[in-house]
Amino acid sequence: MSQINIRNLSNENDDGSPEIVGVSTFSATSFFLPPKGSTGERPSDCEPGSIRFNTDTANLEYFRGKTLGWSQFELINPNLGGGTGSNTGLGVRGIYAGGTKAASPGQMDTIDFITVSTLGNAQDFGNLSAVRFGVAGSGSRTRAIYAGGYGSNIIEFNTFASLGNATDFGDRTIAAGYPAGHSNQVRSVNLGGYTVPAVSNVIDYITIAQTGNAVDFGDATAEKFASSGCSSSTRGVSAGHRGSAPSYSYIGTIDFFTIMTTGNSADFGDLSVTRAELGACSSSTRGIFAGGQVEGVSIYNVIDFVTIASTGNATDFGDATVQKRGSNGLSSPTRGVFCGAITPAEFSNAIDFITIASTGNAADFGDLTDTARAFGGACSNGHGGL
Repeated sequence: MSQINIRNLSNENDDGSPEIVGVSTFSATSFFLPPKGSTGERPSDCEPGSIRFNTDTANLEYFRGKTLGWSQFELINPNLGGGTGSNTGLGVRGIYAGGTKAASPGQMDTIDFITVSTLGNAQDFGNLSAVRFGVAGSGSRTRAIYAGGYGSNIIEFNTFASLGNATDFGDRTIAAGYPAGHSNQVRSVNLGGYTVPAVSNVIDYITIAQTGNAVDFGDATAEKFASSGCSSSTRGVSAGHRGSAPSYSYIGTIDFFTIMTTGNSADFGDLSVTRAELGACSSSTRGIFAGGQVEGVSIYNVIDFVTIASTGNATDFGDATVQKRGSNGLSSPTRGVFCGAITPAEFSNAIDFITIASTGNAADFGDLTDTARAFGGACSNGHGGL
C-alpha cells in the first residue's frame, strides 16, 4: 500500500483544504484544519456529511442535507435526572418557571423541573427572584433563561444541572410581558411583548454564556405579544400573536429570523387556525404549536407543525388532551412537552407530550408540582436549537 506523508495541505486561497477522494482512514496524531467561515457564509449546495468550523459559534458543524441545513456537533451530554417521579431516570431536563394561577393577581415564583424522556409529576427546582407571569423561556445546554414578564424587564438564569433559585442576568431593552423566546447554544432572542398598555415590535438578544443587558436585534413584522417561539440551531420561529392596542386582535401569522445575525423578522406563513397564546417547542427540523385562543372565548386543542428550514403555512399535527391556552412548551430532540394551561373551565396543572417526528394526539405526561397555572417560562437543555 502506498503512503504519502504531508505536514501542511491547503487550497489556493489558504482558507481550507482541497477535496481528497477515496481516503478510508486518517491516522494523524496532531490535527487537521477544516474549512471555516461565519454563519452567513454557510454553503447550501454541499454534500451531506460535509464538515466546517463556524467562526461565529466557535464550533464544528456538519451539513445534514438541503432541507435540513447545518447542525452543530453536540459536545455536551444533556442527560440529567436523579430524582423521583418524572425524574427517576436520565434524560433532557425541562424547566417551567413562574406563571399565574388566577386572572389577577395570582402570580407565582415557583420553578419546576421534569426529565423529558420519562413520565410523571414535576419536582421543585427553586424560585424566581419575584413573582412573574408572561415570561419567555429559552436556554443553552447549560443555562436556563427567563426573560421579561408582565411589567418586567428582568432576565434571570439557572444552571440546568444545579437545583436552586434563579440568579440575575441583566435586563431586556423593554419591560414587557408575553414575549416569544428563542435560542441556540449561543444566543437567546426575545420578540415583542405587552408593555402596558402598548404592544412592542422590539426584538432583543443576549449571549447566554455571559451576563449583562440585552442588545437590540431588530423589529418584528408587527407589534405583537402572546406569540410563541421555537428554534432550530439557525432560525427562530414565532407563531400567532395579539396585535396593537386598543383591539389587541388575535392574529395567526408566523415570523422567522436568523438567530446569529441581527435584523428584522420576515413572514414565514400562517397557522392552520388563527389564534395566539399557544405552547411552542421544536426539534432541529420541526416547530410545534399547541392550543391557543381567538377573540371571545374560543379556546382550541389544535396542534400545528412547520418545517423550520422552509417557509409556508402550518400543517395539522393532531390535538392536545384538552382545549387550552397559555400553555408553555419545551422539548428534547424527539419529544415535545406542554406545561400548564387555562382550559375553558379552569386553570390546569396538567403536562401533555407528543412525539415530534410523527403526527397524532397528545397524551398525559403528569402534573406540575402545585397550584394549576399558565403563562410561565418553559425551556430545556436539549431543544431543537441546540
